[in-house]
Amino acid sequence: MEFVLPALVQHMGVIPVGPGAVFLVLVCSFLIGGIPFGFLAGKINGVDIRQVGSGNIGATNVFRTLGKKWGSIVFILDFSKAFFPIFLLKVLLDKQHLESAVSPPDLFLILSGAMIVCGHNFSPFMGFKGGKGMASSAGFIFALFPLAGLTCVLSFALVFFFSKYVSLGSIAASVMLPLSTMLFYPGQYWLWALAFFLGAMSVWRHRTNIQRLQAGTELRAGEKKP
Repeated sequence: MEFVLPALVQHMGVIPVGPGAVFLVLVCSFLIGGIPFGFLAGKINGVDIRQVGSGNIGATNVFRTLGKKWGSIVFILDFSKAFFPIFLLKVLLDKQHLESAVSPPDLFLILSGAMIVCGHNFSPFMGFKGGKGMASSAGFIFALFPLAGLTCVLSFALVFFFSKYVSLGSIAASVMLPLSTMLFYPGQYWLWALAFFLGAMSVWRHRTNIQRLQAGTELRAGEKKP
C-alpha cells in the first residue's frame, strides 16, 4: 500500500483545500462513518440486528448473532471505512498534493477521522444511533498512529484471553490508547488529544457493558442470553 498509492498520485498537481472543501470533507467523513454495515449484514440474513443480542449494530453483536463469517466481514468493513480514507488523505498531504486550510495538516487528518468514528457511533442513517466505534477507531488509529494501535490490540488480546469478555478487552484497549500514544508519540499533542477523545468516547459507549460487568450479567464470548 505504501508503494501503490504514491505511484498513483505522483503526477497530481497541488489541490488547494479551502474552508468550504474542509467542511465538505468532514461531512463526507461523517457520512462514510455512518454506513451501518452491521445492520446491512443483518438485513441480508433476514434479521434486524437491533432486535437481537445486545441490540448493537457493531461487529461484536454480529459475531454473537450471525456467526464468525458475518462478524468478520462487518469488522473488516467497519475497519476499512476508517482506515482507507484517512490513509489516502495522509498520503496526499505527505506528498504535498493537498494544501489544507487547516493547520497543522495533522489536525485535518484528526478531524476527518474523528468524524468517521462519530458517524459510526451516531449514524445519520440509523436515527443517529450506532455501534461502539471499536472497529472504526482501530482503522483510524492504524492509519494515523499504528504503534498505539498495536498496543491496543495486544491489550485487548491479553484481557480477552484471560477474561473471555469482549467488552472488557475493548475497555482495556480504550484505556491503553492515550497512554500508549503519549509513550510512542512524545510532544504530538494533537494525537494525544485525539487518543483521549477516542478512548473516552469508547469507554462511555461501553457504559452499559460496565454496568453488566459489575452486576455479573455480562455475556462471555460464545455465551447466549438465557
